[in-house]
Amino acid sequence: MASSFPSYLLFAFLLSLFLINNVFCLEKNFGFDGKATSGSHHQTRHGLNLSSLLPVTICSPSTKVKNNKRSVLKVVEKHGPCSQLYKDETTRAPTPAEILEQDQDRVNSIQSRLSKKPIETDATTIPAKSGETIGSGNYIVTVGLGTPKRDLSLIFDTGSDITWTQCQPCNASKCYKQHEPLFDPSKSTSYTSFSCRSQQCLQLALSKGRTQGCSTPTSPCIYGVRYGDGSYTVGYFSKERITIQQSDVFDNFLFGCGHNNQGLFVGAAGLLGLGRSTLSFVEQTAQKYNRIFSYCLPPTSSSTGFLSFGKDNEVSGDVNYIPLSTVSRSYSFYGLPLEGISINGRRVSIPASVFSSSGAIIDSGTVITRLPATAYSAFRSEFRQQMEDYTLTTPAESLLDTCYDFSGNDNVKIPQISLLFGGGNAVELDSNGVFYALSDSQVCLAFAGNSDDSDITILGNVQQRRLEVVYDVGGGRLGFRSAAC
Repeated sequence: MASSFPSYLLFAFLLSLFLINNVFCLEKNFGFDGKATSGSHHQTRHGLNLSSLLPVTICSPSTKVKNNKRSVLKVVEKHGPCSQLYKDETTRAPTPAEILEQDQDRVNSIQSRLSKKPIETDATTIPAKSGETIGSGNYIVTVGLGTPKRDLSLIFDTGSDITWTQCQPCNASKCYKQHEPLFDPSKSTSYTSFSCRSQQCLQLALSKGRTQGCSTPTSPCIYGVRYGDGSYTVGYFSKERITIQQSDVFDNFLFGCGHNNQGLFVGAAGLLGLGRSTLSFVEQTAQKYNRIFSYCLPPTSSSTGFLSFGKDNEVSGDVNYIPLSTVSRSYSFYGLPLEGISINGRRVSIPASVFSSSGAIIDSGTVITRLPATAYSAFRSEFRQQMEDYTLTTPAESLLDTCYDFSGNDNVKIPQISLLFGGGNAVELDSNGVFYALSDSQVCLAFAGNSDDSDITILGNVQQRRLEVVYDVGGGRLGFRSAAC
């Protein structure tokens, strides 16, 4: 009589079959490089709580921010419940449609600045476009200005260089309404303005690529900045003491003291310029902060993020760094070596040359990410295919053409989107960085296509939500860290 088959051998045999079968499945769904292929539509999906995209009335500050000896400012959405402007009856929150319209104006301006024939405009003759509000896609921080210090809420912008605030004297026809009282330079012992023959005024002219005309040697130095949405600021180019924290005070900081300011800034006191030129806050504080800053944009309008400065930003070892690239015809913007996009680990079929020929930048002030026309068409097609369990709706806005009715769905399963950069680096977008909500029944993919492939790619602030974006300008690199706020 034959002996029975040993139980431990039977177990080993069954285990081997299990392993072989699972290895086969992995090879079928993924290439040997670990990237998903066409058979993996339902891999790596994550849940999105729909309520996180819709407005709420209660502020829920982040508890993830750690100081670590960094100089840290709290970041809030301009019209969210964590902002001082939220209960200010003089400032009306814009509608989603208005935000998208203003966003397109900004993008048009950026494309114009980076085109081969940039449009030159005399800042002193800019027409007003008053009575409107700046989009809630803008984020604000509070800094101190003057001696004694006055706290002011400023929009921070990586696409702008000159820091400015509204200044007294300024009548109602010249200055828009802001939450805090206007800065009064006559009450600050550290304020100084410049003549148009001064070295500082020459520096301003050189940064603009223009010569400075003076009617007399003692004429004041006038600055002027026009923004893509029709907003503008004009005033005296000056210097003042600026305070980030009690231990971080900078004398002789060059800024604009605005006496004629109109447009879409209503509520905020001005702007903090974090661009790349010599007049930006980044360059003027380089000796202390070594040209390093980072921010984390809050995932919702009811939460908070942070803006921090200094080399201690690199305390975390899980920052994914990529090299900064140069943007031709402009020194203000921060360029990115974007090469592709993947959805659920599968690289969308877009030639890398589509991105390299147009170039790419990251911008804190643009809301919706803009892609080259060819890239967006391929990306949209793949995204729709992987969202086939949900019904497309007719978009309310022409800018956004891939919208869904998620009403009645508390938790939506969405594919994982990653941005692919040179050197095999991939940056995963947070689940809150994929959609833009017009309403609970109209939630749209927060990407749009440029008119053609020659227009520059812009990584907008929706896609930056919850990512700590580290700008190591001196080191020539940009870093991303997930779930930072």
